[in-house]
Amino acid sequence: MTTVSLDQLQGALDWVSGDMLDNEAVICRQTGKIYWSTGESGILDDQEELPDDIADSKKYVPIPDRRDLGLGNRLAFDFAEQFLADQYDDVRDIFRRKGAYGRFKVLLEQRDLLEKWYVFSNERTLSSLEIWCESEGFVVER
Repeated sequence: MTTVSLDQLQGALDWVSGDMLDNEAVICRQTGKIYWSTGESGILDDQEELPDDIADSKKYVPIPDRRDLGLGNRLAFDFAEQFLADQYDDVRDIFRRKGAYGRFKVLLEQRDLLEKWYVFSNERTLSSLEIWCESEGFVVER
């Protein structure tokens, strides 16, 4: 099995999950190397040249974004079920409008749960990435 760096994988997950650009990242099945790209030419001045066969799905695996891994709103709802059960419906209402994460974090600050949220979110992210890697035939290197 090919080894993939967890730090690089987390960075790539953040990259493809960003809202600003059409960002993509893929992992080479043979080497575990991650290639980053953006739909906007010239954005990454230090961007490495992408391999000519980057579209070959037998050689490269696209890195999913947070929503693909269940790390979008579902993550906040799971947290609310465990730590804000008395305000679960309020949390669901928060995520029905724009700017939800900002309002969610205000609620967490008011309840002194922001640090707990960061730990919960990070642990779930790492676990989801490891499960995804295993399903794609990669081993995660911490």
